[in-house]
Amino acid sequence: MSLDAFLALLVYAFVTSITPGPNNFMLLASGVNFGFVRTVPHMLGIGIGFLLLLLAVGFGLGTVLTAFPVLHTGLKIAGGTYLLYLAWKIAMSRSLGAKSEVEARPMRFINAAAFQWVNPKAWVMAITGIAVYTDPGRPFLSVMLISAAFAFIMLPSISTWAGFGMALRGFLSDPLRLKWFNVAMGVLLAATLWPMLR
Repeated sequence: MSLDAFLALLVYAFVTSITPGPNNFMLLASGVNFGFVRTVPHMLGIGIGFLLLLLAVGFGLGTVLTAFPVLHTGLKIAGGTYLLYLAWKIAMSRSLGAKSEVEARPMRFINAAAFQWVNPKAWVMAITGIAVYTDPGRPFLSVMLISAAFAFIMLPSISTWAGFGMALRGFLSDPLRLKWFNVAMGVLLAATLWPMLR
């Protein structure tokens, strides 16, 4: 991969990682409701889960889904259903992670990692990144470079969303503001399904 292509890949990884999508809306809401530190396992789960998805797509999973469209459709349905469930949970959240609330907790590492496999934006990022930046003459090296670029770029990019959420905690300590913020985040998260439905 040429230096120009690698720099373009870094820009692609940055833009796709930092722009709004299911992961970033959930991190913003988690930063507000639970703070930055308690959101770290969620961020790490996104990074590791996406990296595993990217490697799987790069080493052949994308071809399997193309060959068996019913698997792709099933994945979309499962992902959409889970995304709507998460949107509902966020929209109904009413506290800043008070310890007295047994059910209120940030997303766990394993849940965040598993979510990448049903996240429509993650699939688009992985398939597009592999399709555009893989060198047919050196497929293994290309996939590894693409993975390294995302590993380097993604965590700092998504962390900004949790950090911004943390910065909003003081403003959103008012229960009414927090209620409407969480409702807005739930609606925005559900709206990320729109491209998949077209």
